[in-house]
Amino acid sequence: MAETLFFNALRAAIDEEMARDSAVMVMGEDVGHYGGSYKVTKDLYKKYGDLRILDTPIAENSFTGMAVGAAMTGLRPIIEGMNMGFLLLAFNQISNNAGMLRYTSGGNFTIPLVIRGPGGVGRQLGAEHSQRLEAYFQAVPGLKIVACSTPRNAKGLLKSAIRDENPVLFFEHVLLYNLKEDLPDEEYLQPLDKAEIVRPGKDVTVLTYSRMRHHCTQAMKSIEGKGYDPEIIDLISLKPLDLETIGASIKKTHKVIIVEECMRTGGIGAELVASINDHFFDELDAPVLRMSSQDIPTPYNGKLEYLTIIQPPQIAEAIEKMVDGKL
Repeated sequence: MAETLFFNALRAAIDEEMARDSAVMVMGEDVGHYGGSYKVTKDLYKKYGDLRILDTPIAENSFTGMAVGAAMTGLRPIIEGMNMGFLLLAFNQISNNAGMLRYTSGGNFTIPLVIRGPGGVGRQLGAEHSQRLEAYFQAVPGLKIVACSTPRNAKGLLKSAIRDENPVLFFEHVLLYNLKEDLPDEEYLQPLDKAEIVRPGKDVTVLTYSRMRHHCTQAMKSIEGKGYDPEIIDLISLKPLDLETIGASIKKTHKVIIVEECMRTGGIGAELVASINDHFFDELDAPVLRMSSQDIPTPYNGKLEYLTIIQPPQIAEAIEKMVDGKL
């Protein structure tokens, strides 16, 4: 086991897969000689050359379209978005091309493409750099959507995403890159479609993902001594949802709290509530509680930014009230 930073876990995944398969390549802005905005591709160009670690112009729609074409011809491109919000400029290429071509070609083409990079609300990055795009792309057919949350699952999930035959949107949170964790020395992969039980419990099911996983575990510090026993589940797979794991937990706790950084209107939590009501309504003893970010552009002001997203004290209070029947 070796202690590894989050961004180095991602780098190791890319390095291992590029060494394993000569079809794997990386493209994006400043991914080569600069090593990426968060150093996920640092020095890889020295090992694999400037064509496999390809610096692109500032033109997301162009290089995303090029990556889709490269995937159709047998390569396995990894696109790094300098900030995931910039990939809105490539929405057409991701939705109309990457998501649909396997289907519209009658299966003649596969699109083994990974689109990854930093997103989420950072620290005073402003509205345009604080996007949570998971909800934007959730309705696009043909895409898989994954949100990693720890160095361990980041590495295992990225390796699996690179090997997948479908386009995978791979979300990393900008505030998790310096997170540390011990990783196994041997190779491992993690399934893209499985949630992770972070903390087993019996009182209430807490569904979360990305940075909010850590907010939820932090919230536990203030209530564990009071006898509360929530089950915390990191969704990881945002599309498709792991309804098997979610359902098994609901059948045990009969109460659900959703904690997300996504916006309340049309967010991942909204889809979760609909799916839970569709499949597990009779198991619920109380309405599902949804804790989401406010539906406003993220303020630059630090204090206002803090108020727009859910914080650990709010999560702790919600767990107490849900378990005590006071909601």
